[in-house]
Amino acid sequence: MKKPTYTPEIRERAVQLLIESEEDYPSTWAAITAIAPKIGCTPETLRAWHQKHLDQQNPIKVQQISDQEK
Repeated sequence: MKKPTYTPEIRERAVQLLIESEEDYPSTWAAITAIAPKIGCTPETLRAWHQKHLDQQNPIKVQQISDQEK
């Protein structure tokens, strides 16, 4: 079975939907598991897109974590 591909626009819209809907759920993971099937991806895929979005929003924090791992 071929792995589906998602355009950057679809990924961004999925993340925005997650961010907008997050407050309606008890946790981020609950929101992810509810939204992912509607988009047609796995919860883990949506979680990874969301994490990448967060990392891009705060690159200093990502750098600090990298420095701590050294």
